[in-house]
Amino acid sequence: MKIEEQITVAALAAVKELYGTEVPEKMIQLQKTRSDFEGNLTLVTFPLLKTSHKKPEDTAQDLGEYLKKNCKAVADFNVVKGFLNLVIAQSAWTGLLNDINADEKFGEKRVTDESPLVMIEYSSPNTNKPLHLGHVRNNLLGWSLAQIMEANGNKVVKTNIVNDRGIHICKSMLAWQKWGNGITPEQAGKKGDHLIGDFYVLFDKHFKEECKQLQEQYEKEGMTADEAKAKAEHEAPLMKEAHDMLVKWEANDPEIRGLWEMMNNWVYAGFDETYKAMGVGFDKIYYESSTYLAGKKKVEEGLEKGLFIRKEDNSVWADLTDEGLDQKLLLRKDGTSVYMTQDIGTAEMRFNDYPIDKMIYVVGNEQNYHFQVLSILLDRLGFKWGKDLVHFSYGMVELPNGKMKSREGTVVDADDLVASMIENAKSLSEDKVNKLEGITDEEKNEIARIVGMGALKYFILKVDARKNMLFNPEESIDFNGNTGPFIQYTYARIRSILRKAEAQNITLPASLNDDAPLNDKEIALIQKLNDFGAAVAQAGIDYSPSGIANYCYELTKEFNQFYHDYSILNADTEAEKITRLVIAKNVAKVIKNGMALLGIEVPERM
Repeated sequence: MKIEEQITVAALAAVKELYGTEVPEKMIQLQKTRSDFEGNLTLVTFPLLKTSHKKPEDTAQDLGEYLKKNCKAVADFNVVKGFLNLVIAQSAWTGLLNDINADEKFGEKRVTDESPLVMIEYSSPNTNKPLHLGHVRNNLLGWSLAQIMEANGNKVVKTNIVNDRGIHICKSMLAWQKWGNGITPEQAGKKGDHLIGDFYVLFDKHFKEECKQLQEQYEKEGMTADEAKAKAEHEAPLMKEAHDMLVKWEANDPEIRGLWEMMNNWVYAGFDETYKAMGVGFDKIYYESSTYLAGKKKVEEGLEKGLFIRKEDNSVWADLTDEGLDQKLLLRKDGTSVYMTQDIGTAEMRFNDYPIDKMIYVVGNEQNYHFQVLSILLDRLGFKWGKDLVHFSYGMVELPNGKMKSREGTVVDADDLVASMIENAKSLSEDKVNKLEGITDEEKNEIARIVGMGALKYFILKVDARKNMLFNPEESIDFNGNTGPFIQYTYARIRSILRKAEAQNITLPASLNDDAPLNDKEIALIQKLNDFGAAVAQAGIDYSPSGIANYCYELTKEFNQFYHDYSILNADTEAEKITRLVIAKNVAKVIKNGMALLGIEVPERM
């Protein structure tokens, strides 16, 4: 039983025996003792004063005396106003360390057959361009959130919805038809998503040229600049051709559908490479080309049930005025769907595929209103999780100007960013890596990959997801401070210590004796290790990878302060050496498990 649990049970018994009343467990409030007071845990007495009918100081004194006498975990106590500061017995700390040591997944809950199923949607790319910096934050948040929800005892399904239809897709297709000369990714020496993205840019270039010429013509005919611009964009031959292509796609034209499938498959192969480099993946991928039809059907069903209204122009709307919102378009007058319709269709398909208990959408904060509306609509349509769907809303991420160039000058490409981070790690860590004996170039490259990706992921995930952030590649890869490489380096240092201990034929026991020597800093480390479970639980409640990142940093800092003050392998006694090695081993374990929740690997050597 954990120390907090022992004290809670004993405190409940104390209240019953001392004051003749049983109180709920939530009234026993324990927190870490402030650093300027003696003690390890503090019991707050104020919730118990109505039961004790005594002053806070007297209530604390009563409880302190009882706990010292009846709870083995409590060695001593002191009272500061209404706060009972408890000094935890050394044997209790040793027992806690043994519990942590015995559990490879300490602090995490096991998934069972009865566990609720949480589905998490993230990524949501378009098939007309490669993934960019915004997608990087989205994917890293989604993957980490999936690990955190699983660590909290949930079954998790990671899912993606790919926007693979619409006018923007046809723009790339048309440009390839006109100016591609049959080129393939292999012939171009490019990833498929980049090749298609180039044609999307090419379409836009030619479209703007057409619009400019038409606008000049219309202005000469007497139109204002705004009128001429609007008409030019509407009448531009390229845009009309793209719309004609979309109509043919909707009509299942075999030639257009064949072209669409071929080009999309090029893009998917490119996406897969990027996902692999980022270390993310999915259990199930949905495609809007399939879900929009399901959405239209679901809206028609809602219309028949009187949940929606059809206006005179044949368009279908949801009236949300009773929810304090406006009316929301669901089907255009020509019967075509909108994004909301597609999301309803996707929800329908997912609900049929999985017994979803909670649905989490990882989507930027510019879509806050969209998901507020979607939640209401799904609830009206009978999805049991609709009302409580979670929009994991996150802010924008940008790079400092001039830090990194993109292909188009406006969007930071995900592949460029990943490659740049790994290259930076390789050059910055070269001196450290070269000090390792017998390391191959392949191993050097792997360390650079782990460190570079760790720097990228940690820098993004340590920030509260709701906030906009500036990603600075140089700051992220620093080996000091609140960075991924700092934590990774500490892990590698501990692993080096443990390898040296093994080389000295030191065998660590499965558990330490109750009288194992512990100093204050070692006790603080054990207490910090024990906090991992609370950090995991809170991150699950708050949907907050940043909580895990900050915990890993605090644990790493605590260990480094200890390591600065005390030798491990050259401890004064054999007992101290063994105790410190067990603590170090478990610090490394928790760092590795905590960083894994962020999707970050830790190298055995650095």
